[in-house]
Amino acid sequence: MPTSTLLNLVNILLAVNFIAGFFSNTVGDAFGSMFHSTQLIHLEKNILNLAVLVISLQSREWLSTHKHIHEFYVILLASLSGMFFMISAQNMFMFYLGLELSTIPLAALANFDLAKRKSGEAAMKFIISSAFSSGILLFGISLLYGALGTLSYEGIAATMSGQPLLILAFVMILAGFAFKMSAVPFHLWTADVYEGAPVAVTAYLSVVSKGAVIFVFFSVLYTAFEHIFISWYNFLFLISVLTMITGNLFALRQNNIKRFLAFSSIAQVGFILIGITGNSAEGAAATIFFILIYLFSNLGAFGVISLVSAKTGKENISDYKGFHKTNPLLAWILALSLFSLAGIPPTAGFFGKFFLLMSGAAQNNTALIVIAALNMIVSLYYYLKVVKAMFMDSNEMAIPKVNTGFQAGLAFAICMAGLLITGLFGGCYEYIFSIIHL
Repeated sequence: MPTSTLLNLVNILLAVNFIAGFFSNTVGDAFGSMFHSTQLIHLEKNILNLAVLVISLQSREWLSTHKHIHEFYVILLASLSGMFFMISAQNMFMFYLGLELSTIPLAALANFDLAKRKSGEAAMKFIISSAFSSGILLFGISLLYGALGTLSYEGIAATMSGQPLLILAFVMILAGFAFKMSAVPFHLWTADVYEGAPVAVTAYLSVVSKGAVIFVFFSVLYTAFEHIFISWYNFLFLISVLTMITGNLFALRQNNIKRFLAFSSIAQVGFILIGITGNSAEGAAATIFFILIYLFSNLGAFGVISLVSAKTGKENISDYKGFHKTNPLLAWILALSLFSLAGIPPTAGFFGKFFLLMSGAAQNNTALIVIAALNMIVSLYYYLKVVKAMFMDSNEMAIPKVNTGFQAGLAFAICMAGLLITGLFGGCYEYIFSIIHL
């Protein structure tokens, strides 16, 4: 089968899969209540389906020159299936199986540019850090089972207390989640892996993998560990502050645009943790709503970077000087995506961060909200630094005209329409809130 026909067929099937996700969704339990499905879980899975579709559309240029297209999609979908099991899990054992099924293929994806040394280094760093975090997480789950005799979320919630051994188990489980989310101080692998992996894989790690872990994280906190809210709130407060500050400070000094977006994504996790600390339906709705906006914003940015990288191999911020003169449409798409990530009104990112801060403010922690607001101001500098390079700086060796193509153009249209719809119409947040039952 010709490469172009194969890529067209795969993208059509991914689109059909996304559309089918809105119909005939069964609500119920399976495998002795270890696997659970609700309207909310179906929505979370379909958000990931949409992200995979957009990434596939954006990656057509890169994949069309690659020798291992079949393997790419097999590994990608294997990882996605693990995330689906993870999201539907109502038992720590099922969650861990889903986590490993989703994580192991990601190391192969990080190494998918076989001819590049950085890609191999990225895969090695990812697999080592993932093995370390999985070991910590599994040890925490083992302590939990040894103390409580159950791994179901409901069983843990019914018997969970503030005993030191149980708190130690929770801290280890929290550390495992923090590794997967790239939260400080477990973030050190992120920038190197993002830089070394192909742009499509970096986008997948940034949006799909991180989104799936965050969906599971707040679900586990709100169910299994609800009765030790005070303990995990204090942990999340500290991690959130450290993550926002560290992500922003390191993003200020980056020149490689993939490393820049890596530290940007770390800072975004800090804001997400603020919403999760709300421990309410509003907090869950704000988190899911922000992940949806983050999908459109981040993939809009990564889509431009993917095209430029595939055509020219350039991945530094300094390379984008004068980008507006040769590629005005792509420059505006990248600028709007960065504005949304920065939370500049009236982009959707502003409303996403507003709802996160409002849900976090329900705990009356003024200090956390003030720190978040100050970090938003700092983030404006480094996001606008890229915009300044594109629109205000000159470059005799500017990036030449990049042909977008129909499928990449469709992906950009989806991202920009998503930012417009989620930002200006409140029905999306209201629908998410209406199907949350805590």
